[in-house]
Amino acid sequence: MSMRFAGCVAVAVAALAGPALAHHSAAGIDRSKSVTLVGTVRQFGWTNPHSWMEVDVPAEAGGTVTWKIEMTSPAFLVRAGWKSTSVKPGDKVSVVVRPLRSGDPGGLFVSVTLPTGQVLGERAVEGAHADAHIDKRALRVR
Repeated sequence: MSMRFAGCVAVAVAALAGPALAHHSAAGIDRSKSVTLVGTVRQFGWTNPHSWMEVDVPAEAGGTVTWKIEMTSPAFLVRAGWKSTSVKPGDKVSVVVRPLRSGDPGGLFVSVTLPTGQVLGERAVEGAHADAHIDKRALRVR
């Protein structure tokens, strides 16, 4: 009986470990820094589980460097005001990213300034109006 129980536990652990391995860590991102890139969108992927973009940035030594930028899912981007057509190849943009610790040209998306001047982030911004509907009198301690 104990061998059967141990076998069931082993199967359960293996089943739960699969999804954990499927998602990658953000340990390679330096969240203490931000880098502003000015360049041209090469590609934009509106995909799950993460959207992404590649931006060609002029290199100091000449030529261009393609930065690979990971974003959040389209579901979060839509709530932040995005459309699948918000960014297109050829757009001249300014992108703020949290860079890779390795120094490779890539990072985690923070925000983008579009050619129109519109700034889009990865999450909806909660402004001062977000709690304007709350009745402050209802919050008083009695």
